[in-house]
Amino acid sequence: MATTNEFIEYVCEQICGVGEIRYKKMFGEYMVYVNNKPVIIVCNNTAYVKQLKEICDLMKEAEIGFPYKGAKEHYVLDIDDSELSKNIVVELEKVTPLPKPKKKI
Repeated sequence: MATTNEFIEYVCEQICGVGEIRYKKMFGEYMVYVNNKPVIIVCNNTAYVKQLKEICDLMKEAEIGFPYKGAKEHYVLDIDDSELSKNIVVELEKVTPLPKPKKKI
């Protein structure tokens, strides 16, 4: 089941106020960017974040799952908890590098 437009909009609403938010459709699913940094992957109407030491205390109660086949384990973000989601995104945005620009051919 692919992520619905309604769900990706909901994810963005839940983290509103943490920076410039946009999303991009990728292979039928979505990546949410904050200040141009990829911080949340949304697959099958579920929000996932990388397992990084900077958020392990905040996510100690979180489920763990795989956003897609072949992916590393990620935390499942409780996107319904807006305050927690915002805190997680703020911490991830601090340590996530900007994507490298694509080389023009």
